[in-house]
Amino acid sequence: MRQTEPLFELWLAFAGLLLFAAYLLLDKGIWAALLQADPTYLTALIVILFTAATVWAGVRAHELARQRRAFDEFEQSLDQGIEPAQRWLDAQPTGVWAQAFVNGALAKGPHWRDHGKMTDLLAEQAAAPHEMAWWLNGILLKLGLLGKVIGFSILALQLGAMDSFDAGQTATVLKTLTGGLGIALLTTMTGLAANMLLGLQLMRLDRFADSLTAKAIHIAETRLQYLADPAGR
Repeated sequence: MRQTEPLFELWLAFAGLLLFAAYLLLDKGIWAALLQADPTYLTALIVILFTAATVWAGVRAHELARQRRAFDEFEQSLDQGIEPAQRWLDAQPTGVWAQAFVNGALAKGPHWRDHGKMTDLLAEQAAAPHEMAWWLNGILLKLGLLGKVIGFSILALQLGAMDSFDAGQTATVLKTLTGGLGIALLTTMTGLAANMLLGLQLMRLDRFADSLTAKAIHIAETRLQYLADPAGR
């Protein structure tokens, strides 16, 4: 049997790397510098949203891995015979997708092979919740671009407010102008980084959800015939 991808364990390793990187940034004082350089607090908002989405991705990874194990367990019970498979189905609590999928297919009686609707329902359960997370991933990028627009707008307003340029005030003028430029660059950088890191997590969740649905289809097409029709008709 093909080894199932350890989705939740991979997420834990990824989250550990993120925590380590966050600690290094804190130790070097970079977080404080970012907050101080961004009076719009868009950088802080991006970090908060990314953190919340990453935690959600971990919860989702755990749930998908649990449901995939249920399909694997059911397939193993089928290897042992019809009665162990039926006992496994009867012993499962509410909320196990494998039980709902198989029972739904078998409930069709002679038409049990027509499980297209059950497959669509399973695919909806496995992948549909990720759409909101993908939308949030796009918001992270847009917040970074919004910060860029705000930063350059501040820079333009500061330039427009200058009536004259005194060479003796060069340092003061540069300090004033770089404030807007700093907002533009920091928010854009943070938004891009958060977008890529969260997108990597969501991509793995989507791929795992697809493999879970494929697993259910494989079981229904190749393993359910004896459970649906013990006489082998």
